Amino acid sequence: MRNKAIIAEVKTLSANISFRNYQFLKITAEDGTVGWAEFDVNFGSPGVAHIINELSHRLIGQSAMYHEFIFEDLRNMTRPGWGGVIGEALGAIENALLDLKAKSLDVPVYMLLGGKVRDKLRVYWSHCVSYRHGRASHYPEDKRIYDIDGVRKISREVVDQGFTALKTNIFQYDGEGRISGWGPGMGAPYEPGRNIERKTIRDLHHHLSTMREAAGPDVDILIDLNFNMRTEGYLKVVKALADLDLFWIEIDTMDPKSLAYIRSQSKHPISSCETLIGLNQFLPYFENQAVDVAIVDTPWNGVWQSMKIAAAAAAYDVNVAPHNFYGHLATMMNAHFSAAVPNFRIMETDIDRIAWDHELFTHAPEYKDGYLIVPDRPGWGTEPNEAAFAKYPPNPALGPAKRTTPGFLTI
Repeated sequence: MRNKAIIAEVKTLSANISFRNYQFLKITAEDGTVGWAEFDVNFGSPGVAHIINELSHRLIGQSAMYHEFIFEDLRNMTRPGWGGVIGEALGAIENALLDLKAKSLDVPVYMLLGGKVRDKLRVYWSHCVSYRHGRASHYPEDKRIYDIDGVRKISREVVDQGFTALKTNIFQYDGEGRISGWGPGMGAPYEPGRNIERKTIRDLHHHLSTMREAAGPDVDILIDLNFNMRTEGYLKVVKALADLDLFWIEIDTMDPKSLAYIRSQSKHPISSCETLIGLNQFLPYFENQAVDVAIVDTPWNGVWQSMKIAAAAAAYDVNVAPHNFYGHLATMMNAHFSAAVPNFRIMETDIDRIAWDHELFTHAPEYKDGYLIVPDRPGWGTEPNEAAFAKYPPNPALGPAKRTTPGFLTI
């Protein structure tokens, strides 16, 4: 095995899908076998590709069969700065090595993870309303959402397309039913206190009630509060939403004890952890009983490391759900993880795709009756289509670090 899947080249590539660039890692073996991974720089992570390229020389001549050795070697080289973009770079490298190893053995990646325990994965339609409103110009006119009528329309569309769950975000409504997103945790609006006021809470309740009425009683509704509040605000919101029928309330906070207290006050299950990297960051949330469902970003952590996180979650009787709002390759990576972990809850997926999205991949995910069918092809079951990259080159102006500032303070 030491002479199999010997790494000859490590390369990062990118392609554009209008409002974001997809990022890929390509690791090629001496025999021409290629391992792929998808990573991201759009979700507050500029610089991941740079870190990968800085570390890539340590992979040349190594065998992908020994991916755990390679991961630990790279962690030793970066330990003082562990986490953040360094952790994400190591996760991307691990994922490409898993693909390369699986293809060299002619098996799906899930066979490296112990084999699959399920053939299909229940999914939820993520960013429901959010994409068609916040990025309306990137969608056909009949898909764009400006007001409450559009909210009702997409809620019914979820049902019509056979999906059984959806996740939405925080929206405000004006007197005419027009909507606007609210997300100070991501700087929109700029409000560093992240305080949520009465009207925004009432509007959120109205938004969720509208979606429940339009989607009907059999669709699970999830709400993502993200980093948009502090503990006080989260407490107000979970209490205000207590009368609604919700699948979970998703909260991002770096304080597991605060989240445990919020959970104790909530009538609904609490999910969290999508921005954590490494088992050591997850453990305090398990130990403090802070979550009902731990969300794991496998492109960030690496699928092999994510299996360790899922096993730790199972020891605390906690289920896991993958964080998945990237491209089709990341969806397949998450599918293999979800197929292999016993304590899987539900999988995130973005259904609102740009028209040419599928051109960038050899295979798109297959959905049936609200489930993703686990692929049985070798490796992840899809690859980026390099021939399409020239047609859709990356836009260097995109990314969080390239966004314009909110302006100068006036004093």
